[in-house]
Order: sequence, then C-alpha cells, then structure tokens
Amino acid sequence: MIAIDLAGRVAIVTGGSRGVGRGVAERLLEAGAEVLVCGRKQPESLPRAAGREAVFAEGDVRELEAIERVLRTALDRFGRLDVLVNNAGGSPAAPAATASPRFSEKIIQLNLIAPLHFAQQANVAMQRQPEGGAIINIASVSGLRASPGTAAYGAAKAGLLSLTQTLAVEWAPKVRVNAVAAGMIETELAHLHYGDGEARARVAASVPLGRLGTPRDVGDACVFLASPLARYVSGAAILVHGGGERPAFLSALGPGGSTER
Repeated sequence: MIAIDLAGRVAIVTGGSRGVGRGVAERLLEAGAEVLVCGRKQPESLPRAAGREAVFAEGDVRELEAIERVLRTALDRFGRLDVLVNNAGGSPAAPAATASPRFSEKIIQLNLIAPLHFAQQANVAMQRQPEGGAIINIASVSGLRASPGTAAYGAAKAGLLSLTQTLAVEWAPKVRVNAVAAGMIETELAHLHYGDGEARARVAASVPLGRLGTPRDVGDACVFLASPLARYVSGAAILVHGGGERPAFLSALGPGGSTER
C-alpha cells in the first residue's frame, strides 16, 4: 500500500461539506493536510478524519468578493495555499428546449466561471510560494458525452476540461492544473438521478466495475493529484467512472448479441 503524506499542506475544497466535496475533504484530512471547506451556509457538521476537522468559511463561489474572502481566510489562518479543489457545482434536470436563459447562465456560472475565478485567485498565492501548488477541477463524464436533461451543465463541464488544459500550460511550471472527470457517484442526492432500490441496482449494473462510485473514490484521485507522486502530471483529466457506461447498442442486441466484426 502506498501511503501519501500531505502533512504541512493546506487545501481549499469548494462545496466541501457534503457529497463528493465532503469525501474529498475527508481524504485530504486523512492524508495529513489542513483543509478549509466553503459553502453558502454553515453545515450541521464538518468533514472530520484522522482526529482532525476541516475549517469552514462561508461564501458563494459565484461571487468574486466571496472567493477573495475564503482565500484570505485560508491564508490568514494557515499562511499558505497548496491545493485548490474546485468541487462546487451541479445542476437540476431541465430540458434544453425549455430551460430559461437565466437558468442556463447560472449553471454555467457555477460550473465553469466560478472555478475559473477561484483558480485565478489561488494561482496568485501559489505562484508566490517556492513550492507552487496544485489546482484540481472536479469535472464530469457529462463533459465528454451527451448530457440529455442537463445540457448547460454538460457544456460547462466540457469547458472546464478545456480550461484545465489551458491553465496547465499558462501557469506552469509553478502550478499544476488537473481535472477529475467523475462518473456516477453515490451521494445523499443519488436517488434524484439514479432512483432507489432496483432502479439504482440496474444503473450500477451498467457500470463495468458493477457499482456506483463513492465520494471517497474521487477523493483518492484528488489526494494523488495533490501529492508529489503526480509531480509530472498536469493538464490531465483522470476518469473516475468505473470503466464508463455499457454502450446502448449492446443492450439493444440482447444476450445473444455480438460485438465482433
């Protein structure tokens, strides 16, 4: 087993008090990092692991002033910033034909513009440090394939993957920028996307590895990208999706279908 030690490192995880963000924050804490999570309101509980608890800073990442305030809180408390995980995001379902312009703008603002703004602010702090830093954008397989029902979200995540590559070039060599393209992850809101009971089991069975992902799976990838083990990894997108999704045509062929040509 490879043990990754992030002791002495300081990380910010946006939207880190629940769901995927909480799993990422807990893994960073386990690895020894100091972690600050931010969100629009104080959570009932904070991520905790290895006998330590994350610090919370209130802030809506869609607001520049809030980003600056969260970053200043981290720097004032810990004196440095080594890792930024741009995790805050998401979207309710909305058919592209009827989604309002305001709705689409807000989704793109949350999932693409906010990570860009936060990354810009973090980069300034990281460039001043001899060790630089690492920025990790939580993207989605929705940015790599069709995203019916969440068109603006999929487009924003596709943009985030492109942004990751560009920033990795512009901000090298001090700052590494990578993305984690997550697949279907089981969180407290999974029932809204994958159903309950038998429905969720059928969804899980469509994944080659036979299960939905967990926030910890995404957290493991983030710990790697934040660590010296990833010192030559930048501009990359790590797929954390269990092998992807079974192609629809195979299901249409039925049990006796063949993929041979």
